Amino acid sequence: MSSIQRKILTMSVIVLFIMATIWVVLTYYNQKTQEQYNDILQRYLHMNEVTEHSHQTIIALNNYLQKPSTVLRDAFNQSKEQIILAKLQSVSLRNQDNAYTLTSYINMIDSLVAAADLSVMFLEEKLPEQSAEKFEEAARIDKYIAETTITLIDKEVRTYDSFYRSIIEQSTELKRLGLLLFSLITIMLLLFTYWFSLSITRPIHKLTIAAKELSRGKFDKPIEVHSNDEISFLALTFDRMRVNINNLIFEIQQKAQLESELQESKLLLKESQLISLQSQINPHFLFNTLDTLSKKAYLDGSEDTSDLIANVAGLLRYNLRRLDRAVTLAEELSVTLKYIEIQSARFTDRLRFLQEIDENCLHIKLPCLTLQPIIENAVIHAVEPLEEGGIISLRIYAKEECVMIEIKDDGTGMSEEKVRHILTESGISDGTGHSTGIGFSNVVKRLRLFVGDEDVIDIESKPDQGTKITLKIPMARSAAKNV
Repeated sequence: MSSIQRKILTMSVIVLFIMATIWVVLTYYNQKTQEQYNDILQRYLHMNEVTEHSHQTIIALNNYLQKPSTVLRDAFNQSKEQIILAKLQSVSLRNQDNAYTLTSYINMIDSLVAAADLSVMFLEEKLPEQSAEKFEEAARIDKYIAETTITLIDKEVRTYDSFYRSIIEQSTELKRLGLLLFSLITIMLLLFTYWFSLSITRPIHKLTIAAKELSRGKFDKPIEVHSNDEISFLALTFDRMRVNINNLIFEIQQKAQLESELQESKLLLKESQLISLQSQINPHFLFNTLDTLSKKAYLDGSEDTSDLIANVAGLLRYNLRRLDRAVTLAEELSVTLKYIEIQSARFTDRLRFLQEIDENCLHIKLPCLTLQPIIENAVIHAVEPLEEGGIISLRIYAKEECVMIEIKDDGTGMSEEKVRHILTESGISDGTGHSTGIGFSNVVKRLRLFVGDEDVIDIESKPDQGTKITLKIPMARSAAKNV
């Protein structure tokens, strides 16, 4: 073999060795970079899984508290097991930078599980208020877990910032090495090698720029890497991670905003409802009542007038109490009889009131101001407009685990269309505001919400044949509200 051949062979061997070396180095570098990125990605995904399992646990707990059943209890236990497993996996994420925060993170998960178990235990022991408090505590811990997840992810991004910078330095050194080696070969090989090196360094450079943007908290800029190797997959995965983190931050912010707006709306609604209900004492009603009191005081003086004044005071006091609390049927009956006494003084013999009361039914709970507005509507429509007056009867009795309340009058009655309109949209009114202000539809809506069922009222009425209104209150639902 000639020296020229040996030189060519030697050159070929050297070139092949250099190419093989470059290939091995690049392959090792790519593999190592991919493994490091995958490891970082798995850390982010583990943290994200904790938040997801925490949300699922709260949802499953809420479903079980709303409608306790074996299926929902099993779903809650399964969600609890998942978050406990996620907690065990989170222990492996500990490093020097996040040791304190991760310890608090794990403790919050334990607190969430403990609060959820206590909520279930209190519910099973018939302690709904304590159960609700523990549920609210668990919900707050869930929110803290989500916020801590963002904090941990932010620490992770800052922790691996030096890693991203080292990739830039390594890519620069790799480029220099490639240029030095490729300068010893032909121009075509140099160009090919240069192109090859750029095909590696450009995607990595884009990833490092994207990593810097993420470290600064900018998650809205997409990562675009056009290649057909593992770096493309890595960039795609990295971009999906960016999108997931961005969506998570947006969802948390949106949820916080919605919760704030919802809380503010609830406060405003409660305040407006309270003000509205407490200010709905109709001036015409007060005028008629006070006029009756004045005439009766002028005519016969003390005891009857004193009783009438006491009834008015009791009725006003009952109307101005908090309407978001349940009362017993006995309390409702008491204020209703006070109202009847006031109207009896006004209408004298024109108002005849009959009652048939089962004393065993008076312990059940129902919304405040349920009977009196219905009786008042009967007075307005069955007694006041008729010169000869009318008869109003009240009957309370038990039937099939329910307490039935029947209010009947012999007034002008209503058409079927008006009955449907009353039950679906508006209340009974005579067009003059001639009532104490609590509309019939308000009574129906509050009673349906209280019982949790639409089938709580029945109206039987025909023109010129009077009206009978029947309220049906399940004893079991009323007892549950009383717990």
